[in-house]
Amino acid sequence: MRIDTSEFDKLMKELEKVPSESVKQAGGYFKGITPKRTGNARNKTVTNERKSRIEANYPYAGRLDEGYSKQAPKGMSDPTIDYLENIINDKVGRL
Repeated sequence: MRIDTSEFDKLMKELEKVPSESVKQAGGYFKGITPKRTGNARNKTVTNERKSRIEANYPYAGRLDEGYSKQAPKGMSDPTIDYLENIINDKVGRL
């Protein structure tokens, strides 16, 4: 008896792409909701796809993420986590 695993293999290849694509999208979302006064916070926010993380490289990142700014009263991390969960659920649901 032979089992055709081609569909399964195809699905697994698609699933491998989800983390890097999702991190990139989440990084763009995080950066987009980062408060903008001078542009420093957005300019110093980068997505490190290799390490699968978003890096906010400025000293007041913690304050902004705690909701200090009226532009982002919920901060950036929690909304980005919600966004990321939606992305992943959508992508996995389509496979």
